[in-house]
Amino acid sequence: MIFLSGQIGIEPETGNLKEGIEEQTKQTLENIKNILESYNLSMENVLKVTIFLKNMEDFQKVNEIYSSYFKEPFPSRSTVCVKELPKGALIEIEVIAYK
Repeated sequence: MIFLSGQIGIEPETGNLKEGIEEQTKQTLENIKNILESYNLSMENVLKVTIFLKNMEDFQKVNEIYSSYFKEPFPSRSTVCVKELPKGALIEIEVIAYK
């Protein structure tokens, strides 16, 4: 089992947080994908996803982007609205994967 700590939309090359919910969501999922690949895994190995959103009104936008990274059967998922996230992020995602 691989337990990835929460990831936010920081661009690894610059260390900067992407702007806006769409870009932060894409970058966060790319960061997760890259970490999994370093373990010779893919998004298909993910069993459970937890999404922390600063604004639940962003749920639909996040869901559209999220669905492009995962295939059916989708991993189980929880989405929680939170007051604040590190570095002022709009989204944080953690995953549990299997090897």
